[in-house]
Amino acid sequence: MKLLVTGGAGFIGSNFIRHMLGVQDEVHIVNLDSLSYAGNLENLSDLSSDPRYTFIRGDITSAQDVEKCFSQGIEAVINFAAETHVDRSILDASVFVRTNIEGTYVLLEACRRRKVSRFIQISTDEVYGSLDETGKFTEESPLAPNSPYAASKAAADLLTRAYHKTYGMDVIVTRCSNNYGTHQFPEKLIPLMILNALENKTLPVYGDGLQRRDWIHVKDHCSALQSVLMEGQPGRVYNIGSDQEKQNLEMVHEILRILKKPPELIEFVTDRPGHDRRYAIDASRLKRELGWKPKIRLEEGLAQTVRWYQENAEWVSRVRSGAYFEYYEQMYEKRDQTLKNS
Repeated sequence: MKLLVTGGAGFIGSNFIRHMLGVQDEVHIVNLDSLSYAGNLENLSDLSSDPRYTFIRGDITSAQDVEKCFSQGIEAVINFAAETHVDRSILDASVFVRTNIEGTYVLLEACRRRKVSRFIQISTDEVYGSLDETGKFTEESPLAPNSPYAASKAAADLLTRAYHKTYGMDVIVTRCSNNYGTHQFPEKLIPLMILNALENKTLPVYGDGLQRRDWIHVKDHCSALQSVLMEGQPGRVYNIGSDQEKQNLEMVHEILRILKKPPELIEFVTDRPGHDRRYAIDASRLKRELGWKPKIRLEEGLAQTVRWYQENAEWVSRVRSGAYFEYYEQMYEKRDQTLKNS
């Protein structure tokens, strides 16, 4: 199978590429990524010599870039490419509209013209909005996004659904809870708290810190996506979660405990506008229909994640500087040229 993975240099996308190449011998993955601030080719540097992996630098909003990928005989598309940070969307929503909505449209049109067998839209539980203290989001929960980011993802989900209903395309939407794990960009909650604590800086916590999230390790997310890719039903939405719900403040305290740092490092800051109070995912459809279940407990996974950031200070430094972009792009171009000439 030849897969196009968009946004494959990002946190979840790079983990998924590594996962698929590890469990499927007969797979070739084309990674299309624009290498924006959160895209990091170093996440996949260990695959630089694998002939089953090809990197193309490009933008999903560019029909020309997308066509360059599809000309290689793509059989399925998994769209991770997105602008994802809520705070950034509050400051400037335009890039979220462009990438998350227009980019999804360009990909869907290419799939329709090329008659690609499957398109998977990677979405988020944030499209459902905020929950009260009880209950969980199901796939039938109404969409009620509360940030420009979430609204752009909800729009892309509905566009994907329309291509199934109108054109009969084989599309699937997945909506996952909060991911954590290695190689996550430092602006996200867990790596930000880990790195600030390691540097004895204050840990900024929005509002009272009692916002609740369902946390899933990125490796469990990737295994769920493999199940959806191979066995999911066309036109379906699948929620992905691990039933491991914690308050943000609880997560911060646990990170401090692991690192043996004082709770006095916590600094409560003004809450952001439209901050959802609680997310909780009902993943029973995925478990029932495809037999998937998460394997990594939060306590174990968080400790492993903290240890990884402790042991990879050079990676963090390079990610923060952005200095790796040109080096790794040249490295992949040189390898692909060598393979072509051999």
